[in-house]
Amino acid sequence: MLIKKILIGIDDSKFAENAAQYGFDIAHKFKAEVGIVHIVEPVIAQYNNAADPLLGSSDLAIVPDMEVLEVQNNNSKLLIDRAIEKFAEGMEVTHFSEFGDAANGIIDCSKKFGADLIVIGTHSRSGIDRLLMGSVAEHVVRHSDVPVLVVPLNESESQ
Repeated sequence: MLIKKILIGIDDSKFAENAAQYGFDIAHKFKAEVGIVHIVEPVIAQYNNAADPLLGSSDLAIVPDMEVLEVQNNNSKLLIDRAIEKFAEGMEVTHFSEFGDAANGIIDCSKKFGADLIVIGTHSRSGIDRLLMGSVAEHVVRHSDVPVLVVPLNESESQ
């Protein structure tokens, strides 16, 4: 097995930080290039132009709030910079900050980057929480063209 390029998916959780550490450790051992991606899922704001007191809005526009998008984009850059500073140790890192669905965004970035391996963390959701929230990791595993390393965070590690 030859791993030349590793894409690491991150968010602002301890799960992603744990996965980033694994991904960078593997990259150091294989002398692989690293890509790091954070997907911003845009917040949609609803604006009522004309409200009916009984029926609610009669004219509803759903538009992205540009200020929120800018804050999310800045946060994404900070997350990426922090991960690079903490784990890259002088490595050159390609970084992606994309907007849209997290799972599909990770898969798309892996194709753009030409990744041989994707490394992501898991929030270890189960039951109704998983049903309602879905699983980015599961979607990536099912739809990726390259191997995916899903890194769990043990309860003892999270404290």
